[in-house]
Amino acid sequence: MGSDLSGKTLGIVGAGRIGRSLARMASQGFRMRVLGYDPHAAQGDLRSAHIEKRDDLKGMLGVCDFVSVHCVLNAETRQLLGPAELACLKPTAFLVNVSRGAIVDEQALVRSLAEGRIAGAALDVYSREPLKHAGHPMSPLFSMDNVILLPHLTFFTHEAMARLEHDTLERCCEILEGRPVLVKSHDPRLRGQSHGVVFSE
Repeated sequence: MGSDLSGKTLGIVGAGRIGRSLARMASQGFRMRVLGYDPHAAQGDLRSAHIEKRDDLKGMLGVCDFVSVHCVLNAETRQLLGPAELACLKPTAFLVNVSRGAIVDEQALVRSLAEGRIAGAALDVYSREPLKHAGHPMSPLFSMDNVILLPHLTFFTHEAMARLEHDTLERCCEILEGRPVLVKSHDPRLRGQSHGVVFSE
């Protein structure tokens, strides 16, 4: 039997544009409680996105039924979810990573799944791509029926590609016409710019 999302708790690690979009779908579409860990996001901004801000990652992980990873990969977030963090997850919890493989300690995740310490995982990204059935550090996942594996393609739709082309051409026009370039991302590396850019809300 399946399990309803309604009434469950979703934890979002990285509450940028994609994380907030997921929060909207989860809270308004499925009536889930949504918690968010993002040191770079203001509490008011997360509240308006239907996310309860959490500053303690381990504490948040311990109460979640689902955890979805959406932060950027940098020195601060590399292996952000290591053995200690994964150990905080409930045995009934599911981990979803569609951001970057190296944000999770993948060997610790394989062990957690193999030993039944978490209920399952859905992964679209890996530190070493492409994922292979044999000879890859995460090959054991292919034999686990509680794991969903995708080849870094969950974004790959006609509509997403059309949006990407449109946004890319818009940014090119801004540069060629000498206008400020619109930055939609909340990545601090991009938000740190001060000249020739304008930021979206």
